[in-house]
Amino acid sequence: MNSTTSSVRKNFVLDTNVLLHDPRAAFRFGDNTVIIPIYVIEEIDQFKRSMNELGRNARQVSRFLDTYRQRGNLGVGVKMDNGGVLKVAMTPKKMPSEVLDGHQADNLIMAVALDVQEREPNRPCIFVTKDTNLRIRADALGLTAENYEADGIAIEELYPGATELRAEAEKVDKLYGEGSIEMLFSPHPSTPGCFTLGASPLSGGEADEAVLFYPNEYVLLRDAANESHTALGRFKPETNKVIALRSMRDGVWGIRPRNKEQHFALDCLLDDDLKLVTLLGKAGTGKTLLALAAGLQKVADEETYSKLLVARPIFPLGRDIGFLPGAVEEKLNPWMQPIFDNVEYLMGLTQADKRSGRSYQELIDLSLLQIEPLTYIRGRSIPHQFMIVDEAQNLTPHEVKTIITRVGNGTKVVLTGDPYQIDNPYVDSESNGLTYLISRFQGQSISATVTLHKGERSALAELAANLL
Repeated sequence: MNSTTSSVRKNFVLDTNVLLHDPRAAFRFGDNTVIIPIYVIEEIDQFKRSMNELGRNARQVSRFLDTYRQRGNLGVGVKMDNGGVLKVAMTPKKMPSEVLDGHQADNLIMAVALDVQEREPNRPCIFVTKDTNLRIRADALGLTAENYEADGIAIEELYPGATELRAEAEKVDKLYGEGSIEMLFSPHPSTPGCFTLGASPLSGGEADEAVLFYPNEYVLLRDAANESHTALGRFKPETNKVIALRSMRDGVWGIRPRNKEQHFALDCLLDDDLKLVTLLGKAGTGKTLLALAAGLQKVADEETYSKLLVARPIFPLGRDIGFLPGAVEEKLNPWMQPIFDNVEYLMGLTQADKRSGRSYQELIDLSLLQIEPLTYIRGRSIPHQFMIVDEAQNLTPHEVKTIITRVGNGTKVVLTGDPYQIDNPYVDSESNGLTYLISRFQGQSISATVTLHKGERSALAELAANLL
């Protein structure tokens, strides 16, 4: 979606899913004309009573439209604060029988876009929808169709959280031996929170181009003369140093890192100064297991936090868990079972232990572990807890904001997920809340992110993740 202004004003026709994804979408097209088919209003009306994210967005859209209705006639067009025009339109135009597929609302919405295109041939008309198949159908009808990606972050451009630097052998040894090495950096002139490392003090030479760093970015320091001679560190701009990572020889609840990314992850998970940690990775990379191990270490052993709170989206996120029988814990069990499996693995429970009745319930009974549906997070304050939000790629940016703003004093929040495995039809790999959060917090000194690449679950699981 391109909402930038130009010398030629454009007509943007919005589909229902665009407004349900972002209720402020109508205001993101500059000084162009935004047209909402009346059939979109009818579809939105079906969601307004829902007590989930779609319901909240539907009600917000209705309030926005009512505000502008009071300023003028939406059928004619009302001037918006950004210089654009907002209109609600309908059409008697019929769709060609060849493209009718039984989705009456979709056909009527596209008919409005075709009508606008025919009535104003001198103004580009762009149909905006998050429905891939609808964009294909629109293209076949001669409509210009685009996806809505107001907050989209391309996965290829997403901050990975780690980088590699070449250095002299003595610098690698110094990082290990003394625990830190000096770095010369300066704030990037146009990117807040970003630092520039130009002529590197590591190699003693001049760099061809500046190397960019963010606070708490992890560094693999590699000997320029010996590829296998390496050291791991983390960039700390406030001290002008790269600091060595803590030793993991004793493990964390029996878990030792199997690769450098897992070492990075455990380092930031165990650092109490980092209040927000995001872990990305495909299935089997250890995201959830590492987060749970660190949480149990901090809650049960070190007593830094009062409780380990684990939340996981119930897909769809807003589905009422009342559809299932039993208490809240019993209703959540089908979705939380992967968490319980990992906790029991960390507890070292054998099959004999499980047959004798031992389970994760012991930690719940001791008030060390709590499960909480994300549906109930809104309105809460969560102080002094180690909070894990698993499968966060299924959240919208607004839902992530709702969760993070519930955090009270002394709480650490960890979000894990895989942007390539999304079940929520209203977000994708570029518009989900997890990638949005990473891009917004990458320059903040209280946050860190780690991207895990290598699967460690099993050789079969790793092969399947790569091939299937």
